[in-house]
Amino acid sequence: MKYIKKLSIPTFHTANLILIIFYLYPGSIFGHLLYSDSSIQPQITRDFIISSNHLYAFIVLSALGIIAYQDTRKIKIVIIYLFLLSIILELAHIVIPVRAFEWTDLFANIIGTIFVIIIYKIKSKYV
Repeated sequence: MKYIKKLSIPTFHTANLILIIFYLYPGSIFGHLLYSDSSIQPQITRDFIISSNHLYAFIVLSALGIIAYQDTRKIKIVIIYLFLLSIILELAHIVIPVRAFEWTDLFANIIGTIFVIIIYKIKSKYV
């Protein structure tokens, strides 16, 4: 179990850095790599009311953060950080060229983060 803990903290920090880079890059890095066109954003699944890509990204990042810090005193700070990051990164799209702020993306970020936090709270209360 200690090995997983040692592995999960650097994994969370690495995933966090990668998400920030991909989020703040003016255009789509995946679109450039897959289609040689940074104006195309590949979709994992079709959007439903909110942006599916954003939802999945924040579910993964939040899960990594919660797993990495669940047994530490820093868990509350990590939860606040994840919530603020989900808002700040989308607000940054207001000033990034070729990117645009979208409410559906913001809500997807927040919902992905809250979903993982709720599961963590339920797990910690009953397990």
